[in-house]
Amino acid sequence: MAHHDKLAQQMEFPPQIQQPNVFPLSWHAKTQKMEEIWDAAQREVWDPKKLPWDTLDVESYSWEEREAIAYWWTLLSVFDASAPPVFAAALIKTYEEHEEDPVRRCFFSVTRDEQNHEQMCGLAITKLLEHDDPLTYQPKTDLGKRLQKNAMWLYYNGGRYWNGYKNAVPKYSLAVLFSSFLMGEIAAATIFKQMHDNSRELVFKEAFRHIGRDEGRHMAICLALMERDYPRLAAEDKALVTKQIRAGYLFLSAVLFEPPEEFWDLPADFIKNQREGEEVARGAGFGIPTYEAKKENWRNAMLNLKGVLARYDIPFPAIPEVGIDGQEVTEVDMDSIIPVF
Repeated sequence: MAHHDKLAQQMEFPPQIQQPNVFPLSWHAKTQKMEEIWDAAQREVWDPKKLPWDTLDVESYSWEEREAIAYWWTLLSVFDASAPPVFAAALIKTYEEHEEDPVRRCFFSVTRDEQNHEQMCGLAITKLLEHDDPLTYQPKTDLGKRLQKNAMWLYYNGGRYWNGYKNAVPKYSLAVLFSSFLMGEIAAATIFKQMHDNSRELVFKEAFRHIGRDEGRHMAICLALMERDYPRLAAEDKALVTKQIRAGYLFLSAVLFEPPEEFWDLPADFIKNQREGEEVARGAGFGIPTYEAKKENWRNAMLNLKGVLARYDIPFPAIPEVGIDGQEVTEVDMDSIIPVF
């Protein structure tokens, strides 16, 4: 049909809209739990700029401590800075697949929350370093220089993930996406509670309280959708979920545990530098969990997720790094993973 052809002059009603497409819209709602979660999201909106930043005296820290704490926020930003576009893409998919109205709104709320988390990373980094970019910042200490090199490699790997995510999302059903999102939310809820409990600075404690509450709400979204959809999940989708859980473990371990060398492209001294930075940050009153605490957190998160998936007869992948048996998943590619934090 030529672009100037006028169908309205030839037929009484328009043809069906080719799908996927965000049109036509409808506002059907069947899952009451999603409406309740949306209402909670509206009540619990917060603004990172309105946290008690006036209580943070950066001059009371040494430059090494400031660079070490800023490095942790930079590490978090690899995941939380990617989360707004990740969930924005998922939000678009909910419209294209004509999801329930409250489901669409809930995915909008997650996108908004993750934007707050990204802004929190930026504010913390900027105030600690007195510079708005951890990669062009001029480090003041030897540790700071080594941590900056770590940050460069983290961002490089993050770029590989984003390209893979863009390719993967159109291939997978929303049901598969939900399981991948849930994995990050289960683990995030634990780590942010610990960061809140163990950090000295009021502004950081408040940020972790808000972020942890957000992540718990995101987890509730995924659980509600899984309860709705997973009893009818196809066998091929169950196999994809198993693979994505293993991929999620490998990807998210960079922030929740330590990045596995066979999956992340990192220099040989990366782990050494990160551990040294974490030790300095902990000594300054910033509540990063120890190696053993992170390992135990990850194990508990995986066991919780395993229990959820068992309800739907979905095989759980082996996670030998934290002592969990399961189905072997040998091929995991950065170009096809979809987990998010």
